[in-house]
Amino acid sequence: MTDTLPALERRMLSAPEFHALMAMPPELEWFANIRSEKTRRAYRNDLREFTRFLGIVQPEELRMVTRAHLLAWRTNLEERTLAPATIRRKLASISSLFDYLCEQNAVLHNPVLGVKRPAANNNEGTTPALGDSQARMLLDAPPTNTLKGKRDRAILATLLYHGLRREELCRLLVRDLQQRSGVTHLHVQGKREKTRYLPLHPMAQRLIEEYLIAAGHRYDQKSPLFRPVKNNTSGTLLKPLDPQAVYSCIIQKYGRETGISAMVHGFCVHSLRATAATNALENGADISKVQEWLGHANVSTTRLYDRRKSRPEESPTFRVKY
Repeated sequence: MTDTLPALERRMLSAPEFHALMAMPPELEWFANIRSEKTRRAYRNDLREFTRFLGIVQPEELRMVTRAHLLAWRTNLEERTLAPATIRRKLASISSLFDYLCEQNAVLHNPVLGVKRPAANNNEGTTPALGDSQARMLLDAPPTNTLKGKRDRAILATLLYHGLRREELCRLLVRDLQQRSGVTHLHVQGKREKTRYLPLHPMAQRLIEEYLIAAGHRYDQKSPLFRPVKNNTSGTLLKPLDPQAVYSCIIQKYGRETGISAMVHGFCVHSLRATAATNALENGADISKVQEWLGHANVSTTRLYDRRKSRPEESPTFRVKY
């Protein structure tokens, strides 16, 4: 019968593969449906930790989990003095799984519902933002006479002037530098495959152009925008930077060299995103525009970067006189 079907309609899966997919448990379907590699990695770790705590071996055993099991796990997390945000995320991971199982009629209810989570700090985020002088110090840290220095300056400017996530930075291609209404924009692929266009800051544009000319791939539209300057393993440079390399070889490196890492507790790649958002808000940007600019699904997340109410210079501390 298959010989009579058009080529495009013929089954590409073998019969055993076809039947194996039909028998896939909904627990595995849920995991396979998570598009973000970062989210998949976090959920995998949370689920592994949860099942290890309960002694679960087979996916089907998840369907016997009750609220009492979740309460016991939450107590265990609290006893380990994990941060409230970490506990909330872990519970959210398991809740996401059980929501899917409910949709598939694999369980009758989500046992995570009704399990109270640690209160969130809705006033201000914990990621530290840099001051203006510290941001300038970081931008000036890479050398100007080497290819790596030119690239790192361009990367730091892209992060500090546009508030990108490091995964978004690493996904940029040369063709993502696009003209819109006569202005160069960054075409950014964000979380959940959402696209946004950000006008390119003049300083970042200049540094990116200097880097691309020095690197020699300015007109290779399909090339990653930021590439390795050397590769001791395979020798190929035609690949995107690894997000971990951005942290260890750029942020950590220049953070140590400038002394920022010692001055700013918790300094990391996300600090540059927090710096961009905080600076934009302090200089009069509309918070709804900043929400779109950062790619936040909810403005409440953007408010975590709004530190205008906690400016040190406006503290009563500096009104005290003896």
